[in-house]
Amino acid sequence: MVKVLVTGGAGFIGSNFVRHAIRAHEDWTVTTLDKLTYAGRLENLASVADHPRHRFVKGDIADPEVTGPLVRDADIVVNFAAETHVDRSIKHAGDFITTDVYGTFVLLEAARENPSLRRFVQISTDEVYGSVPVGSSGETDELKPRNPYSASKAGADRLAYSYWATYQVPVVITRASNNYGPNQFPEKIIPLFITNLIDDIPVPLYGDGQNERDWLHVEDHCRGVDLLIEKGVPGEVYNIGGGNQVKNVDLTHRILELVGKPASLIKPVADRPGHDRRYSLDTRKLESLGWTPRENFESGLAATVRWYRENEAWWRPIKDQDPAFRKYYQEQYGQR
Repeated sequence: MVKVLVTGGAGFIGSNFVRHAIRAHEDWTVTTLDKLTYAGRLENLASVADHPRHRFVKGDIADPEVTGPLVRDADIVVNFAAETHVDRSIKHAGDFITTDVYGTFVLLEAARENPSLRRFVQISTDEVYGSVPVGSSGETDELKPRNPYSASKAGADRLAYSYWATYQVPVVITRASNNYGPNQFPEKIIPLFITNLIDDIPVPLYGDGQNERDWLHVEDHCRGVDLLIEKGVPGEVYNIGGGNQVKNVDLTHRILELVGKPASLIKPVADRPGHDRRYSLDTRKLESLGWTPRENFESGLAATVRWYRENEAWWRPIKDQDPAFRKYYQEQYGQR
């Protein structure tokens, strides 16, 4: 059996990858490591909680006593663990440096001690390229992160590369565009807007709404990572993008239509500091290995709306009962 360690596997993308891995590979055993902060939830792993090829370990990637034995015993490590929300990074940058950079360092140090390690996949982001006014970012483009989140991811990205260059750790780095799909914590724009609108709560649209993102369904992201475990070249970077360039204001109107709510529920709010205007990825390098996104954005977004409609038991405890979420929401949007 192939032993796979997925860090951050109780979060949005990580949990989708864990479920994908169990489903797609009968010869894989998967260990999920997660410290279960606000966005890491055991509910995300409910469907595999009792699966014979899956086990869950609660722990912090920045704790070498926890991570060391797990990494040294793995054939494959996929590092999804990270603080991820730009808005939170603006207020609490230190948490992002600790988890995203130092935590990755701890994992890589343990990886150095595992001569049997076949692949270490470092999950990065398109945000490391910074705002892209025109064209699309290629893997060799300069990194220009403009907020603490993207800077922390760029630091981890390059640190992982250095462990390949210096110590020959079999690192492959992915840079994905904005993900969407089931189990995404409802502070991100798509689940936040869907769940707000279900309850007739106004949706806070930053600035003029012209900021543009490339949307990637989480399942397509998982397939890309899976392919790179098999075919990715150590030391290389691969962009994973959905090819769905959408401005935030247009995205908002699509969600309004799908939920069946009026445009009067759009509430323009002051833009956040350093808000990147546009991201776009050139994905030809990954496509040359045989990957293409399968999910059409229109159908994928409609399916995501249905998921949140049908799974209120998953998100209502967060939005209606968690005082930390209510405090965050008020701090983030109440004064705007």
